[in-house]
Amino acid sequence: MAENKPKKPFNYQLFYRRTALLIYDVISIVLASFLSLLVRYEFRISEIPTAFSQPMLRALPITIIVTVLLFYLFRLYSSLWAFVGETELQNLVIACVLSGIAEILILRPFRIVGQPVPKSFYFLYTFILITLIFANRFSYRFFRSIKHRNENRKNSTQVMVIGAGEAGNIIIKEIIGSHFSTMVIRCIIDDDKEKWGKYIQGIKVVGGRDRIAECADAYGIDEIILAMPAAPRTEISKVLEICQETRCKLRTLPGMYQLINGEVNVSRLRDVEVEDLLGREPVEVDIDSIIGYVRGKKVMVTGGGGSIGSELCRQIAAHEPAQLIIVDIYENNAYDIQLELQKKYPELDLVVLIASVRGEERITHIFEEYKPDIVYHAAAHKHVPLMEDSPCEAVKNNVFGTWKTARAAAENHAERFVLISTDKAVNPTSVMGTSKRICEMIIQSFNNQYDTNFVAVRFGNVLGSNGSVIPLFKKQIEAGGPVTVTDPDIIRYFMTIPEAVSLVLQAGAFAKGGEIFVLDMGAPVRIMDLAKNLIRLSGYRVGEDIEIKITGLRPGEKLYEEMLMQEEGLQDTANRQIHIGKPLVFDEQAFYSKLKSLKDAAYADDAEAVRRILHEIVPTYHTEQKERTNG
Repeated sequence: MAENKPKKPFNYQLFYRRTALLIYDVISIVLASFLSLLVRYEFRISEIPTAFSQPMLRALPITIIVTVLLFYLFRLYSSLWAFVGETELQNLVIACVLSGIAEILILRPFRIVGQPVPKSFYFLYTFILITLIFANRFSYRFFRSIKHRNENRKNSTQVMVIGAGEAGNIIIKEIIGSHFSTMVIRCIIDDDKEKWGKYIQGIKVVGGRDRIAECADAYGIDEIILAMPAAPRTEISKVLEICQETRCKLRTLPGMYQLINGEVNVSRLRDVEVEDLLGREPVEVDIDSIIGYVRGKKVMVTGGGGSIGSELCRQIAAHEPAQLIIVDIYENNAYDIQLELQKKYPELDLVVLIASVRGEERITHIFEEYKPDIVYHAAAHKHVPLMEDSPCEAVKNNVFGTWKTARAAAENHAERFVLISTDKAVNPTSVMGTSKRICEMIIQSFNNQYDTNFVAVRFGNVLGSNGSVIPLFKKQIEAGGPVTVTDPDIIRYFMTIPEAVSLVLQAGAFAKGGEIFVLDMGAPVRIMDLAKNLIRLSGYRVGEDIEIKITGLRPGEKLYEEMLMQEEGLQDTANRQIHIGKPLVFDEQAFYSKLKSLKDAAYADDAEAVRRILHEIVPTYHTEQKERTNG
């Protein structure tokens, strides 16, 4: 026998609510009928002809039944009036208008011959009925809104909005209209003098950016919202620098496209990050050129689970490759990017392989089996101080891992091989930087020997990557400090991971063979300034809440990064942020002879010999510490 489903308990609250609405509607229909006659005769009851009032009274029960039925059909008894919107308003108006039209038909049999009901009666009846029903249904939302606002104001967040444009207007409107927001907008800042003293949604534009600190203090501001999605990055950076002095929480919109797409709302706001302070315009990439050479190709990414490699995989997957092959030695990272891509691109032909680029047989087998058309070689040891302590491992992985992977690509007729290099390869002061410079020399040499187009793409530090200084600073701030900076004068070039990878992809599209592409990283950033900004963005004061400690340069660390060796010169490409460094001319026979010696020393774990041979291969290799000491 089928189990008897338990009966739902009778909802008395809903019954009482709908009964109350029904009673109110009946009273409203009666009032609308009488008031329409009163208004028609200027509220002089004695002047209302019985020829008009009597038909209306006789027809009233039918009017009530028909109107209530219309209200039921248009869901005026089942809508959630706490969240009433345009649809409910439309239904309400249509139901009342139909009731007015029905009144014409209902009164017809009850009229006294020769005494037609005034036409204004029907219009007044409809208008008054709409007003009474609207007042009832929407008053609930109105009073509920007032209640929530009063409750929220007790623990409200005092907000300043910077930007009195369209984006600012939308944000302000949404915050003011929200039942649940605890934000109270106190003032608006905008540099346009014509807007000063005027109001947006009842909030005053109090002045320009020079009044940010003053108004933040005067209004007791807790949070500043930057609503300038179309402003240049340089201007946003300047405004944010002023805001940092207020100790207010800073939030902003992601960018101008949010405004174009109509996606500007409170949910799109995000905390200001340190990259917003770099003062650099976002990277522009020709997506069509990338799609043109990735679509329909088999693409391999070594080190595909790392910060750069995984972003390469994300962007390649979005450009419709025939197959994406991810190779990484660390299975946890590989697994993470595998799950992410399988979820986002279920149709993608994805292969994830665990392998080390140092394993010649394994790498050769992978290339022979999958025959990739394009290879992005991102696998490398990149941590400078650690590689100073383990130079043999740096050489095994970076130099000979690149050698084995590049040769396997060439022997299996890959079209392109793109080496991910670094600005630390220029006049290197570290084992890591020198090893990457040798990698560049290897791919230049291979380009002369094979049909495969071998190129390198060199760029600086990427924000948020593994080993980046920013995650370290954040951890130190969370622990209460101190934040450690190696040298007060140290500078670095910065770019976000997606930006760098987009340029890497486009550089690959430009490749003809043998080039070292150099990405324009913008103006260099002082790490000291970066540390101070991050402390302020976290809501602390530098030197008071969080100290900055100078620790001295680490082994192999450079004070200044260079993007090009002096001998290389510079050529432009179609993208103003991608340049080509002229390949160096070197004796390939002597180079290979020294590489053999380097390999023997590395696999013999002779660190001293490795450093000596590195200097022989790359004469510009020197140590920053010695240079500073001698100076």
